[in-house]
Amino acid sequence: MFWNLFFSQLLNGVQLGMLLFLFAAGLTLVLGIMNFVNLSHGSFYMMGAYFSAVTFTHTDSFVLAGVAGVGGTMLLAMALEFVALRRLYARDHLDQVLATLGLILFFNETARMIWGAQPLFASVPDWANGAVSIFGMFYPLYRLLIIAMGLAVAVLIYWLIHRTRVGMLVRASSTHVDIVSALGVNARLLNTLLFSVGAGLAALAGWLVGPIVSVQSGMGDNVLILALVVIVIGGIGSIRGAFYAALLIGIVDTLGRAYMAQILRGFLERSVADAAGPALASMLIYLFMAIVLAFKPHGLFPVKR
Repeated sequence: MFWNLFFSQLLNGVQLGMLLFLFAAGLTLVLGIMNFVNLSHGSFYMMGAYFSAVTFTHTDSFVLAGVAGVGGTMLLAMALEFVALRRLYARDHLDQVLATLGLILFFNETARMIWGAQPLFASVPDWANGAVSIFGMFYPLYRLLIIAMGLAVAVLIYWLIHRTRVGMLVRASSTHVDIVSALGVNARLLNTLLFSVGAGLAALAGWLVGPIVSVQSGMGDNVLILALVVIVIGGIGSIRGAFYAALLIGIVDTLGRAYMAQILRGFLERSVADAAGPALASMLIYLFMAIVLAFKPHGLFPVKR
């Protein structure tokens, strides 16, 4: 019984890690390659979840909901980048932080005005609404789908960045934008597309998480904090680092919340352990980040420039 529960929690941690990776991958691309601090990245996660949930409600198609969520968010990001954000690329990081912080407030209030203060709820599609037997335990099929989707996207991103001409231009533009422009490449359009892809990855995570949590205004704020922890641990600009760090953070956070109180009961009174366990569990990922940075100040997989 113990091992079944432990393995189930471990899979939950992997599933959380995959969602964090999808969210953090887009943010680390924008931050590491474009050198742009985009705190409004969580808003694209939220808008993707809203677009998907609303589309699913009207069409009852999970795939169409994903297309609407990811596609609509990418178009929104392209418009936002063209209208406002590209003017901030040459500005100081503090200006970027203040501007994108204002965008968080704008998107949260806009979502509340359009869809109301009450949360929306998406449903797991019928074809994924079941459980799979793994080592004698049943685990939800939809959560396994999220893990598979995260792995597939990780492989696809790695291939695009490291094995294609587009990826070569993206990597080159992060350090030698003048040379890339001299070769006839429209660096401004490249930045727009990269920003849009980053927003699309966040929307993909929002689409997948919709049937698990309630879709509501401000849902991307807490995820943004976790994504920043992932990026710092993995190394800014490193997709491989974001992948491994997201897995570690997902597993540490999930197992900590599940077992920290039980561990503390071996040293403290039950009432004290039950009170301190959840508080300490919520701090585990930050303690883990501090330990990693103490030995690897630039993250686990720093990008060589």
